[in-house]
Amino acid sequence: MTSANTFRALHYGNELLLLANAWDPGSARLIESLGARAIATTSAGLAWSRGYPDGDALPIEQLLTTARDIARVIRVPLSIDIEGGYSDDPAVVARVVSGIIDAGAVGINIEDGAGSPDLLCAKIEAARHSATRAGVDLFINVRTDVYLRGMASGDAAVREVIRRAERYRSAGCDGIFVPWSRRRGRQSRQ
Repeated sequence: MTSANTFRALHYGNELLLLANAWDPGSARLIESLGARAIATTSAGLAWSRGYPDGDALPIEQLLTTARDIARVIRVPLSIDIEGGYSDDPAVVARVVSGIIDAGAVGINIEDGAGSPDLLCAKIEAARHSATRAGVDLFINVRTDVYLRGMASGDAAVREVIRRAERYRSAGCDGIFVPWSRRRGRQSRQ
């Protein structure tokens, strides 16, 4: 079984997948030594550890170097958080994903942020196409920021998350992450 197949199977197995986030080879190796069956990166932690703010500010070459360095020291599947894809151009996102795959990762996390769902769908399609060309069954996890950015509240937020999830799934994503902000949540209940 390939690392990509293993990573996909972990998402659909009978046991809950706990996916701890690393920011460098040392943290990844420590997480693996504690029994992790897969490792992901934290975009904020990775950027901050190199003196950059979170939010697509880390130079792509530093992202790719870190991905290669982490993949070199671990034996479990690796997923890289590529934030918003480091570009609004799907062709650039495809090149980033190609670099991530070449570095040894078998999964990505990509977010919609304040961007339109149409744009993220185009990025997902580009990422999927890049992975297919590379012959890797890349696991594409999508984060939607409906709650984090207070785009809607109450039932309208639930409907928006579901609408986006359906669109992202149709575009080729495998999983969806819906973070909730306690601060935003309090504001929406007032």
